[in-house]
Amino acid sequence: MRDVIASIAKALGQLGDPAIRRVLAKSVGVTLLIFAACGVALYYALVWVFAEFGVAAEGMAGAAGAVILALIAFWFLFRVVALAVLQFFADDVVIAVEQRHYPAAASAARPLPLAHDLANSLRGIVRALAVNALALPFALALLLTGVGAALVFLVVNAWLLGRELTDMAWLRHCGDDPRANPVPAAKRFAIGGVIAALMLVPFVSFLAPVIGAAAGTHLLHRVREQR
Repeated sequence: MRDVIASIAKALGQLGDPAIRRVLAKSVGVTLLIFAACGVALYYALVWVFAEFGVAAEGMAGAAGAVILALIAFWFLFRVVALAVLQFFADDVVIAVEQRHYPAAASAARPLPLAHDLANSLRGIVRALAVNALALPFALALLLTGVGAALVFLVVNAWLLGRELTDMAWLRHCGDDPRANPVPAAKRFAIGGVIAALMLVPFVSFLAPVIGAAAGTHLLHRVREQR
């Protein structure tokens, strides 16, 4: 657990780095644009659905319904969307961390071909969607407990994030065997759990994916240095 805490502390200490700030601005901007576009689409979808039943839903009623549905979707899907967006900017975070803290590793890293990078990103997105979809019925069943649904998503996304956040850096150093990620499963789950918990905190949730990518990079290199 000490490695996890130290990795997160170092990631927080680098939030002022211009390279990290650029990734943060891009990832937050794209995430908000995605949800804004979904909100507009929901509004017109509601207007169409109500029109099919002969109910006028234009104006405030349609907008209110779209906002409510968008907020529900935001709560359930933010972690998936944020992780998906970060996948496309992760290399910038990893490179910034390695150049500042692990220059030898940075110089030895293998840049990923675009096709390989896109394939890894798409696999991560599909995996996140699939696992969260499988968890959704359990979360809905526990919704009335107040904390049950949040705990389900916390555990599920701790596992997902722990894998993705360390793989982002490992893929630049793994050679031909990406399965050989040296970070122990318990440490991956722990760092994933911390970042998943941060994603439940309003406003902090926007910082969490970038903090996670930086912390995952630190954790990987700390483990490699100890071997």
